[in-house]
Amino acid sequence: MTAEVRQRSDARDNRGRILAVARAAFAAEGLGVPIREIARRAEVGPATVYRHFPTKEALFTAAAAAAEPALCSAIVERGLAETDPWHGFRHVVGELMRRPARRRAPTGYLRSDRERTVRLLLRLIASAKASGELRADLELEDVVVALMANEGIRAGSPAVRAAASRRFAALTIESFRARPEPAALPPAVRVLS
Repeated sequence: MTAEVRQRSDARDNRGRILAVARAAFAAEGLGVPIREIARRAEVGPATVYRHFPTKEALFTAAAAAAEPALCSAIVERGLAETDPWHGFRHVVGELMRRPARRRAPTGYLRSDRERTVRLLLRLIASAKASGELRADLELEDVVVALMANEGIRAGSPAVRAAASRRFAALTIESFRARPEPAALPPAVRVLS
């Protein structure tokens, strides 16, 4: 093995370790984790982190993008595994709407795994429609627009944002139902200052 090939392999290994550590750190501690601490946990120097990711935002974006697709697919797969398609659909929409509220910074939903996630979501929608619980005229685009609207919720604190998102998710899911059954909503929260 040449020195150049070994160096490229080491660089790939370092990058992978940095991303794994950053993903775990950002998920547990938010964006306040210093780059120096991420480097220490990844067993590399801060300069190595900056060689791969020139800013903390670049590191966060890469870490989130690496985790996001698998998580979206996994959420939809769990929905498809439910015996009651409507319950599975409700779970998926609710969970996808809760995710941006838990994140410390915005990222998109369907990145590199988009096709797989969309295919699974279309199957779930068809199954929930066949059960008679989901509106027959609902389209995938309706779900995507609802997810985008949810991601746009702005609030003064993460707790208020999460509460507003829970209420919006409940309203949205009920509007997707073929025969809405009024149920108690999570409490409304003040998002305007």
